Amino acid sequence: METSGSGDGGAVEEKKKGKHKGKHDKPKPWDDDPNIDHWKVEKFDPSWNEGGMLEVSSFSTLFPQYREKYLQEVWPNVKRALSEYGISGELNLVEGSMTVSTTRKTRDPFIIVKARDLIKLLSRSVPAPQALKILNDEMQCDVIKIGNLTRNKERFVKRRQRLIGPNSSTLKAIEILTGCYVLVQGNTVAAMGSFKGLKQVRRIVEDCIQNVQHPIYHIKTLLMKRELAKNPALANESWDRFLPNFKKKNVKQKKAAPKEKKPYTPFPPPQQPSKIDLQLESGEYFLSEQKKSAKTWREKQEKQAEKAAENKRKRDAAFVPPKETLKDTPESSKAQGEDVIALAKSLKKKTKEFGSHSESKNINPESYIAESGEKPAKKKSKKNRT
Repeated sequence: METSGSGDGGAVEEKKKGKHKGKHDKPKPWDDDPNIDHWKVEKFDPSWNEGGMLEVSSFSTLFPQYREKYLQEVWPNVKRALSEYGISGELNLVEGSMTVSTTRKTRDPFIIVKARDLIKLLSRSVPAPQALKILNDEMQCDVIKIGNLTRNKERFVKRRQRLIGPNSSTLKAIEILTGCYVLVQGNTVAAMGSFKGLKQVRRIVEDCIQNVQHPIYHIKTLLMKRELAKNPALANESWDRFLPNFKKKNVKQKKAAPKEKKPYTPFPPPQQPSKIDLQLESGEYFLSEQKKSAKTWREKQEKQAEKAAENKRKRDAAFVPPKETLKDTPESSKAQGEDVIALAKSLKKKTKEFGSHSESKNINPESYIAESGEKPAKKKSKKNRT
């Protein structure tokens, strides 16, 4: 009995000593406090680290040669902004590098990482006024490498232009909807903003370069999400039923015409004659320099004359009158006039015949017989009139 009792006690002790998940996950008094915003990034107070930094931390980066002149102009402003946080900056034009390091006045331990991001953005063609905003606590940056996502250079350039859009309209829409600053430069895309916005920008850029989805579809989805966020009734519901589902369509491309295979010959093609060989054949090789220059000048004049004649022919072609149609020719118009006259004559003749026919119907025979017995009146002669 003793042995069994001692064994049970040992097992209980082992359970007490053993580790279990959530051992220290006890409720804290500030967990349920509504006055505390757990997601808020508080501004650093120098009183939190009065002793400063124990070790010197430094970062350096290279910059391209075309950025040298611009960096030389803006470096005093950059150095002044870094000195406010206790960071020293150095611009080395011989090696083409920028270096930032902590000093005795540095209090914020994370500011050296922000300074590293600053020189990285400056080397990637981000303007200095925009790059200096990275020193703020709420601003983050992300450099997206897009050069190795596609192998074909032509496709890469076309997809990168697709990301920018006509007159940078697509890029501006992405900046407005994500709340980030985006700069497409060479083989990289530099973005500045909040963590949420940077995540959206990275997804849009990678999908565009990998040809997964066009940026315009991402823009439409972000617009719908913005409208749905305004409705408080849908705050705790899934938005999948409202968001569009864009399906990728495979457009059939025209097949290239198959090339005709030439018959295989094991022998190499004959060697083409060189320029000197051609000159030897034509006899030009043995001509003097004066005759050669005269010949070239003559050929040049002939080409110019041919070109001038061709240009004159093209200019004169604009003044050639168009061919007249059958209706517009004078012969056709004359024939038409004759047809009209003939038609008018025939109509006149028909009206006369019709009038004489109607008059013959209305003749009174009695009056005709009575008048026939009387002698016709004599006509007055010209002499009597006088």
